[in-house]
Amino acid sequence: MTRLSPARLLNGAATLLLSAAVSTAAFAADPLKIGFVYVGPVGDAGWTFEHDAGRKEMEEALAGKVETSYVESVSEGADSQRVIRQLAQQGHDLIFTTSFGYMNPTLKVARAFPKTSFMHATGYKRSKNVGTYSARFYEGRYLTGVIAGQMTKTNTIGYVAAFPIPEVVQGINAFTLGLHSVNPQAKVKVIWINSWYDPAKEREAAEALIAQGADIINQHTDSPAPVQAAQEKGVYAFGYDSDMTAFGPDAHLTGSVVHWGGFYTQTARAVMDGSWKADDTWGGMAVDMVKMAPYNKAIPQTVIDQVEAIKAKIIDGSFHPFQGPIKDQQGELKVADGTTMSDGEILSFNWYVEGVQGELPK
Repeated sequence: MTRLSPARLLNGAATLLLSAAVSTAAFAADPLKIGFVYVGPVGDAGWTFEHDAGRKEMEEALAGKVETSYVESVSEGADSQRVIRQLAQQGHDLIFTTSFGYMNPTLKVARAFPKTSFMHATGYKRSKNVGTYSARFYEGRYLTGVIAGQMTKTNTIGYVAAFPIPEVVQGINAFTLGLHSVNPQAKVKVIWINSWYDPAKEREAAEALIAQGADIINQHTDSPAPVQAAQEKGVYAFGYDSDMTAFGPDAHLTGSVVHWGGFYTQTARAVMDGSWKADDTWGGMAVDMVKMAPYNKAIPQTVIDQVEAIKAKIIDGSFHPFQGPIKDQQGELKVADGTTMSDGEILSFNWYVEGVQGELPK
């Protein structure tokens, strides 16, 4: 922003008075500086792509009132702490750190910059100037499971997963519950690749699952490689985070899509008007934070109608994907009939539901 120099307008004592007034007005008009830290490249077509789409939506909604920047492909751990600190040192007023592994680095930097507001995605630790946010991904996951249960011919579904943390486990479980609600004989095979974004590993895992009989591939990783593999092998797939139809027009059935733009805009406004608080936001379909990608024409209309009816119940609160009865892999009743898991229980998932094969890594 270009600042006026009062000295060029007036002289003497009047100069000092006008200088103070113009300086105050200029300060008030300065845009809010907002920084983003991304774990993958903005072109990953998944997680980071959608966060960056949210950043752009916020910029458009608050044109002239915000100034944003981002750093992409930042490794979790020490490297992320360095990047977060640099953004704070550069005068960013609000910083979004968008991956689970940024949690402790965000908290450490925040202690040194108490006047900066921080928001950490998918985390559970907060402080006076660190809030957390996430989306109820599991709502869309459940719906994809309902579709998979009626589209599979082999009753084997493959799942390419990143890390065995509760966020990912809850998605696998929600998908499996949706699957079993219409097809109790179907099973889910999981391959963990221990990376959020590694197209080569994602493709390799998808191809391995297809070789094991999976005729539908799901994923909790960030690239479209599993969808592309499914397209090439002639099986179906569900994308994640963004609409991945373009990467497998025949294979891509639909997907659970995340929409961050509204939340980013709301948060920026709160910081600007002084109402921001370091609390937790966990939004789903009811607040437009989770959506479904377009449905593939291969899905029967009766199935789409069924899914849309369940979605409407999720939105109005009359149905919850994690309502009992729910059993674990060993057949033990974990959630009784007539009860629903609490948010705390969902956020700390460390067990598989009935229907998932294999052992959950520790």
